[in-house]
Formats: sequence, structure tokens, C-alpha cells
Amino acid sequence: MTTEPDDTKATTLRDHLGARSIVLVGMMGAGKSSVGKRLARRLNLPFNDADTEIEQAAGMTIPEIFAHHGEPAFRDGEKKVIARLLEAGPMVLATGGGAYMNAETRAAIDKGGIAVWLKAELDLLLRRVRRRDDRPLLKTDDPAATLARLIDLRYPIYAQAHITVTSHDVPQDTMVEAVIDALANHLGVPCESGEQM
Repeated sequence: MTTEPDDTKATTLRDHLGARSIVLVGMMGAGKSSVGKRLARRLNLPFNDADTEIEQAAGMTIPEIFAHHGEPAFRDGEKKVIARLLEAGPMVLATGGGAYMNAETRAAIDKGGIAVWLKAELDLLLRRVRRRDDRPLLKTDDPAATLARLIDLRYPIYAQAHITVTSHDVPQDTMVEAVIDALANHLGVPCESGEQM
């Protein structure tokens, strides 16, 4: 995991981050894990996926946690795992879609990280989440209506994130550059190329 020698943009950004983590928030299907992995590689930072960490801690999958213990127990475990991960920063951390809805989690992210909301439109999210069958909250008769309700509920909270980057159907590396540029702008890092996305 090394950055390219001439990647001064990534190095400068990492220096400006200090001990803070980059925390990706947003809906399921927004690209938090896929963009996060590439972003971490680009910035030479560790990558963690909160959902994966929760599954390892619980010894079961997220659908199993929902089925056996219910959503409140999952959310409680999620809050603890994210708080623990933030203490181990800096890193790029992808969170589950509901994580940022918890006020304690938002406070922990504010303290130890920079929240980046990957904002995506309903049709893009639907196309992406239909590829997988492991979304407990979408096990309904009308996943599109459920997703639309979640958007109405969550987007006003996601809007509290430090940075918003709109997720598009573009190559992941293009999204990574958009996140890097937004972070650089937020942190006051000079952008040598002058490019704005």
C-alpha cells in the first residue's frame, strides 16, 4: 500500500488530516465500500468497513443479526464498533446506511473524523442494490418504495456531514478524485492542478 512518488496531492491531504479518519456515510448502494477501498489505497491509509467489523465481532452476518436480535441490537453494536474504529484512526471508514442516523455516532465522527456523504439518486441506488440480496431493510414487497422512504428519512440527517459528494454512474477512480478534491477544499489544501470536479 504505497502512494505513487509524485502523488503530492494525496500526501498533502493525508498530512492535513492528522489523526482524523475519513468516514463515508450514505445509503446502501451509494458506493461507500468500493470508493472507500480505492480512496484508502490512494491516500495510503487503512480501510475498514463497519459492517464487516460488526459481522466479525458478532460471528454472524448482518441479515442473521437482524433476524436473531433485531435492528435495535444491531444499531447498538454498530455504534460501539464505529466508536472503537474511530479511536484507531486515521483510516478510511465505510459505514452502514443507518449508522449516521445515531446521534452518538454522529458526535463520535465529528470528534474523530470527517464525514463525507456519498449522495445518490433513487434510481442509481435501486440499480445497485438489486444486484445483491443481503439488504435486510429491503426485504419488503416494494423495495423501491422502502428505499424512497429511507431517503426521505435519512437525507436531512446525512446533510449534516462535513462534505457532500454526489455519486454518479462513473468509474470508481473518478469518484475517488471527486472525494479527494472535496476533502482538499474542505481542509484548505492547495490543489496544484486547479482542477475542480
